[in-house]
Amino acid sequence: MDRRQNLAALVAFAAAILPPRQVAALGKIMEEEHPHYGLIGQIIAQPGQRAALAAILTESRARMPGNFVYLVGEDTANPDALWVVELWADRQAHAASLDLPQVAAAIDRGRPLIAGFGTRAEFTPVIDAPA
Repeated sequence: MDRRQNLAALVAFAAAILPPRQVAALGKIMEEEHPHYGLIGQIIAQPGQRAALAAILTESRARMPGNFVYLVGEDTANPDALWVVELWADRQAHAASLDLPQVAAAIDRGRPLIAGFGTRAEFTPVIDAPA
């Protein structure tokens, strides 16, 4: 997959869960910021708690140094599942975010609402096609 195909796939995924202005911003981030670490994971909420968990996850996403994208989306096949997609400058920026007060507080508040975890994958975003 070349750079443009990769960008198109990422933007198409984001379009499913983001407003149009944020989809445009995602394309610009991939072109200009060049994130080097990505993470996608499924979180299973306690029955009936998906909206509450999503609210907690999304409120803590502001002001995370090194974070370019933090998307939370509802799984269309499982009424209790969320998907989280993250793009970071690097793995260290992601690890450092876990020590931020707002992230630690969100983890503490969200933990009782989590029943478990599904698929999780770490990846390196493809910005340019390999030479």
